Amino acid sequence: GVWGEMESCTPAITVPAWMTMMTSKDPGQLGFYGFRNRADYSYERMTTVNSRHVTQQTVWDILSQMGKQSVVIGVPPSYPIKPVHGASISCFLTPSTKSQYTYPNDLRGEVESLVGEYMVDVSNFRTEDKDWLLRQIYEMTEKRFKVADHWMRTKPWDFFMLMEIGVDRIHHAFWKYMDPLHPKHVPGNKYLNAIREYYRYVDGLIGGLLNNVDDQTTVIVVSDHGAKRMDGGIIFNEWLRREGYLVLKEEPQGVTPFEKVEVDWSKTKAWGAGGYYGRLMLNVQGREPQGIIPQSQYAAVRDELMERLAGITDDKGKNLNTVSFAPETVYREIKNYPPDLVVYFGNLAWRAIGGLGYDTIYTFENDTGPDDANHAQFGLFIVQEPGGQGSRKAQGAQIYDVAPTILSMLGVPVPADMIGKDLRSR
Repeated sequence: GVWGEMESCTPAITVPAWMTMMTSKDPGQLGFYGFRNRADYSYERMTTVNSRHVTQQTVWDILSQMGKQSVVIGVPPSYPIKPVHGASISCFLTPSTKSQYTYPNDLRGEVESLVGEYMVDVSNFRTEDKDWLLRQIYEMTEKRFKVADHWMRTKPWDFFMLMEIGVDRIHHAFWKYMDPLHPKHVPGNKYLNAIREYYRYVDGLIGGLLNNVDDQTTVIVVSDHGAKRMDGGIIFNEWLRREGYLVLKEEPQGVTPFEKVEVDWSKTKAWGAGGYYGRLMLNVQGREPQGIIPQSQYAAVRDELMERLAGITDDKGKNLNTVSFAPETVYREIKNYPPDLVVYFGNLAWRAIGGLGYDTIYTFENDTGPDDANHAQFGLFIVQEPGGQGSRKAQGAQIYDVAPTILSMLGVPVPADMIGKDLRSR
């Protein structure tokens, strides 16, 4: 078949990446730029993305209109669950299985008769209890594939999609044990092969699913982003404060979330939000309630910040190679309230820390609990076609190519406004 690296969207984060894949629209067109987004241009209001924020048509929406049936399991954001011509299970954003997590709703009884309590996610992947976590990940994955195997054999479908979040969870929780270049790696540790063994386990489960399909079925394997070691964290707002862009009314008493510090907005030009990537917001006159940057100086201030961010060094004085993206340079359209810059600290080798009250701009402890890996811009794809001869590595594949590929393979016209193209043409 055809295979290769596949570039994710910017930012390379689970939400919006799966929806950029399944709609072939960029985050600006979708109108969300991460799990949490500004609700307006105020300083405090944020929204958490759910399925209702997805207003663009997904692959299964288009297939439903053509009378084709889909089975979709775990693709985020899919809570609250939406109707589909077929069957679906919602994603890891589902609060619990006490919520409606299947469509149709009566399928939850079928799911629970198969596996007992279904697991939309592990309850806490940022824990030091690694033995417990490994058991959780394996149990979750076993249950998900058991349901998938049953539905693959018993439900009518033209398109079947399963997303397993366990791969992401095991990266974040066990990367340092595997990677000798990770700053916290300990040679000979008991979890050295945990990721590899889990990969083999998942490969075996995929093999089991493939026993259910004939030689005329196309098989696609995709990732929404890659993974890489996390070297540390940059305390974004402390850096902005030291550079003179952020001014506080009073000193925080110890490490404090940004939302709980007193900002002097009359003197503040910029602030940041943390996560696997950084989001930088500017305090603009006529836009933010107490904006101080004149519209005429917006571009100059942003360019200055991009240049200063690019100059950040690590704790040993080596340049981090931080990269920043302006929304209008990476999106075809800009809806809702994007950050003014998307920041990849150390080109995603370092995460962004949003809190204040540190005596440094560097940290080697994650602010939300143990986490060893960051996301990488490039993931992978594999397409195996019926009757295909040999294997070919493709170049230049993008996450936006997946939806047009699926539609083309099912003989459905590809909407003209989709960004991507058929992966087989790469």
